[in-house]
Amino acid sequence: MQKGITNSAGNLCLHLIGNLNTYIGTILGNTDYVRNRELEFSLKDIPKTQLICKIEQTMIVVDCALDKLSEKELRMDFPVLVFETKTSTEFMLIHLTTHLAYHLGQINYHRRLLELEE
Repeated sequence: MQKGITNSAGNLCLHLIGNLNTYIGTILGNTDYVRNRELEFSLKDIPKTQLICKIEQTMIVVDCALDKLSEKELRMDFPVLVFETKTSTEFMLIHLTTHLAYHLGQINYHRRLLELEE
């Protein structure tokens, strides 16, 4: 791992999987996913094929949960308090999108650093 980078691309991937499965899958889609946030950052050497499988499963969960949301539900309060004040489900989904984009950018930056080392 590059000096100064504390979370590998694999750990960021696990973090995003946990985040989306929790806030979209469990809360909006009523899945039985149970998050272990600490493991998202401490697990190491997860095979690439396993990460890809988890990503694909998460995509299905997210698609199913979002397909069931109505316009009315988007405007309603998100079912759990995540921030200091209540937010709409729509706001929470926008937040999750920016969180995803932020960490995907980090992963892409890691990839570029590794390419420079080759």
